[in-house]
Amino acid sequence: MKYLGWICLALMAVACSHHTSEEHVEIIAPEELPQEEPLTRFGFLVDSFDIKEGHIRNNENLSTILAKYGVDYGTIDLLAKESRDVFDVRRLAAGRKYTLLCDKDSSGYAKCFIYEKSPVDYVVFDWRDSLQIYQGAKQVDTVRRTVSGEINSSLYMNMVRNGVDPGLAISLSEIYAWTIDFYRIQKGDQYKIVFDELYVDEKPVGIGQIHGTWFKHSGEDIYAFYFEQDEHGDYFDVEAQGLRKAFLKAPLKFSRISSHYSLRRFHPVQKRYKAHLGTDYAAPTGTPIHSVGDGVITHAAYTSGNGRYVKVRHNGTYTTQYLHMSRIGDGIKPGKYVKQGDVIGYVGSTGLATGPHVCFRFWKNGVQVDPLKEKLPPSEPVRKENMDAFEKVKAQLKKELDAIPVRPEREQTVSL
Repeated sequence: MKYLGWICLALMAVACSHHTSEEHVEIIAPEELPQEEPLTRFGFLVDSFDIKEGHIRNNENLSTILAKYGVDYGTIDLLAKESRDVFDVRRLAAGRKYTLLCDKDSSGYAKCFIYEKSPVDYVVFDWRDSLQIYQGAKQVDTVRRTVSGEINSSLYMNMVRNGVDPGLAISLSEIYAWTIDFYRIQKGDQYKIVFDELYVDEKPVGIGQIHGTWFKHSGEDIYAFYFEQDEHGDYFDVEAQGLRKAFLKAPLKFSRISSHYSLRRFHPVQKRYKAHLGTDYAAPTGTPIHSVGDGVITHAAYTSGNGRYVKVRHNGTYTTQYLHMSRIGDGIKPGKYVKQGDVIGYVGSTGLATGPHVCFRFWKNGVQVDPLKEKLPPSEPVRKENMDAFEKVKAQLKKELDAIPVRPEREQTVSL
């Protein structure tokens, strides 16, 4: 009996222990795993197709590409005709990327063709159920960046060494086109830029808005702040004066001055001293020549001395002339109105010239003058009612620019 009592006590303890355990058990429902978003490209579900990618080859066209993937010539012809209002298929450029969406079955027939005009823009040719041709654009992400540098060679090469899109050099030259002569940039000149870089699929594809810049040229600090008034944006200096002037500093974006305005210069062709009342800008044949200001074409002709040339009357005070062109721009003829920056011709060596260049001549009140020494009229400043808003933008950008360090060319700095 004694042993039986101990056994009963043990069984009761086990039962109590089991009961207590059940009271604390929690039933946890299985977690619902988040469903992955279906993978899409160009608006199509990728899993529904067999994807083929390639690049346009030299002499390749829409017909030769699609025929390889079972598309009949009747459909190809219809695609070419129906796409004219959206995109001319004759403009497929060698090197551009394309994507084909094909059936997953053994036939592998193509059902859609996507041509990437640029890293951002594309054209879709869809002939599955009904013919659809339309343009699209990839998502573009913007990253604010800063860059600075000290120039020891050229601004363009400095940008390349700096690891940024060299197109930023073009943009910078356009901002300061009325203020700095980029053909006279000196060793030791410095710059700082606050700008947006554009990304598609986490890859840089170009330069967006330039918010503010600082350029130290010949010992002078020149700021440029982007500011919008009346929905129109422009660049202004620290005094709220517009950087844009009535005339560009030069008719070419990038080149070098090969001969300055002079009252006595030895002519390389005529072999004698005479006045050279223009400024020569050397550049490769075919380089675009831009009108330095708005105006009306008065001459677009050829003479034995000037070669092919164009003359523009800007107003009652100023006239400009551009000599030795390889050819005159399309549609450029007397009476045509051109805007500042319009291409009016291309660099050449026609007439009395020893090499490709443009001789740029500048008249003021009928007298030829040195344009590099002229004080040109400014554009509209920030208006009084917008000054408070401008001062806030300027203060923020100037603080940001001043905080960017400038290092020698071998120690360039780029930051996100």
